[in-house]
Amino acid sequence: MRSRKSTAGAAAGALAKTIDYTPPHLHQPQLCFEGESLTRFLKSIRREIESARASDATLPLKFWIKQQFAVGVNEVTRAIERMPPSYGAKILSEEHIPMNRDNSKVPHVCLQAILLASDCNPRWLTKHLPALAASRNVPLIFIKDKKEGSLRLGELIKLKTAIAIGIKAKGNAVNELIKEFLGVGDKIVSIET
Repeated sequence: MRSRKSTAGAAAGALAKTIDYTPPHLHQPQLCFEGESLTRFLKSIRREIESARASDATLPLKFWIKQQFAVGVNEVTRAIERMPPSYGAKILSEEHIPMNRDNSKVPHVCLQAILLASDCNPRWLTKHLPALAASRNVPLIFIKDKKEGSLRLGELIKLKTAIAIGIKAKGNAVNELIKEFLGVGDKIVSIET
């Protein structure tokens, strides 16, 4: 009986180490906006959201936002987990979404990028997202603003606060803007390294 407990404890310890381990090839460049660059970034996204919404005003705002974004840590986590493992390339627009054999779209939603507030407290709420996003090649964009990052993300989608927002690959103006920012971010990272 005693040996069973020690074996179970050893297995649990090994499992905990395996879960916390992130292979080096899963790390990817991450953008971080703060200060003036954050203000410009959020204004440009807000402008694109308003223009995309104006062109498609058939649905109520709440439903339209649900179609375009995964809002909240749980919904973002669910969306990432439903994506197939790493395609080998980032999903930048709707044309990169994989198809089934019968040429119909896969029922899961692909995220183009994740906006993540860095002021999340407690930190363990979002601790899993960087490794999970890296495993699916979904870029993370951190929003840093003296304890107000979640408030600013919430304003973006007409909510009080939002810790995480996943931008769904729908091929609209918001996706094009994010694609531009990710392209600029990759250039900056490659120059620094």
